[in-house]
Amino acid sequence: MYIIAVYDVNEKRVAKCLKTFRRYLVWVQNSVFEGELSEAQLKKLQVDLGRVLDWGEDSVLFYIATTRHYTERRELGPKKGDPTQVIL
Repeated sequence: MYIIAVYDVNEKRVAKCLKTFRRYLVWVQNSVFEGELSEAQLKKLQVDLGRVLDWGEDSVLFYIATTRHYTERRELGPKKGDPTQVIL
């Protein structure tokens, strides 16, 4: 499955959330990750997040496509990690 994940968490837990997501997906923007995961990997990610986040205060959105083939990505501005490269 192709996953896009977006999170909104308390500042106290941002670093741990970032570290957890980076074990599974590619960091593409602040609070945004994407990549291919199996159903089992997605469940493991969710379990790992459950150990880090406060579900009464934090939230995570998962956008799931069966394949990346049905998605299109358009970027404006600098790519993450390369402030000199701008895509229009």
